[in-house]
Amino acid sequence: MSESTTEVVVGGAVLAVAVGFLIYAGQVTGVSGAQSEYPLSASFRSADGVDVGTDVRMAGVKVGRVTSIELDPATYRAMTTFTVTEGIEVPDDSAVSISSEGLLGGNFVEILPGGSPFYFEPGDEIEFTQGSVSLVSLLMKFVGGDDGEDAAR
Repeated sequence: MSESTTEVVVGGAVLAVAVGFLIYAGQVTGVSGAQSEYPLSASFRSADGVDVGTDVRMAGVKVGRVTSIELDPATYRAMTTFTVTEGIEVPDDSAVSISSEGLLGGNFVEILPGGSPFYFEPGDEIEFTQGSVSLVSLLMKFVGGDDGEDAAR
């Protein structure tokens, strides 16, 4: 095999790996467009650990992703917009919370479905929310023995 043939084969292999990586990155970030999605929004007191691209899950299954997060200057709350896969209907009495995957895991947005026979329309805002809980502050309260009695004195 000549030197130029070897260069062509190696170049083709590098190109194939690069294309494979781009396809994988598109699927992971949800940019591939394979599934149709609709937007919903929610306002959180604290959205620690949530960024654009964070998973949105229902019953532990990924059903969407966070598309934007910004501070509402009027309420000082984190206004979050996220998508839900088309075909998954979210009851209009559902709640949204920011949950943690564990002590060392990241956060994700969790939809807690309600029992209403009516569903959110694209662009609606979910009113019932629970922001993220800081594990560090919980541990500090536990270690420090803060049981709230000091505040009552």
